[in-house]
Amino acid sequence: MNAEEYANMDQMETAHWYYAGKRDFARGWLLRVRPPTAADLLLDCGAGTGRFAKEMEAHCRVMVLDDHEEALRLLRTRFRPEQILSLAGDQVPLPAASLDYVTALDVLEHTPDDQAVVTGFHRLLKPGGVALVTVPASMALWSDWDVALHHFRRYSRPQLKALFPDAQWELLYANYTNVVVYPAVWLVRKWRKWFPQKGGQVRTEDKLPAPALNAVLRWLFVRPAFWRVPFPFGVSLVLVARKR
Repeated sequence: MNAEEYANMDQMETAHWYYAGKRDFARGWLLRVRPPTAADLLLDCGAGTGRFAKEMEAHCRVMVLDDHEEALRLLRTRFRPEQILSLAGDQVPLPAASLDYVTALDVLEHTPDDQAVVTGFHRLLKPGGVALVTVPASMALWSDWDVALHHFRRYSRPQLKALFPDAQWELLYANYTNVVVYPAVWLVRKWRKWFPQKGGQVRTEDKLPAPALNAVLRWLFVRPAFWRVPFPFGVSLVLVARKR
């Protein structure tokens, strides 16, 4: 991402319903499927500002991985040097079967070869280890926001599931999230496509809603992310898988 996008994210992540809600259900799924212990090790890939990993330190040991200097600068203010990793070429500099958890919150869409990234997750996890990923969903929602964040794609559920073949992974959950706001998001992004914003205008995604609305949107985002109802669409996708 651009440097200004990291700065904006760091300001917004604490309270904004989307960022805070994503951390809520990601942490909740890990606690449900394999409650962490103090000895377990989690690697947060594409850690960005590091807020999710910092919250997970209450449950297990954590390491953070990123390869953008803007992110690494932020991570150095929040983690010890030995907790911070950068890619060595295209490889994570950790031995095989060394991790209990791998998380990648809105990361795969930034990578040219997402299948290679998931193969790397499989290498790093111990048998029985858990991978949790979130990605933006539906190419119908592609917009200037995706361009600004350097996305390669948005996903359908079959596309995301195909990255985790049954021979290697036990799929625990894969579903659309952020379902309720989908019509509004679709409308806003189509409107911006038809009527481009002028320079200096703030995108809707970068605004913090009023506290009451922010709380409602966070609840509507988080609660359905645990439901087993197979939603037909959503703004995002979450997938939880266990290494066989």
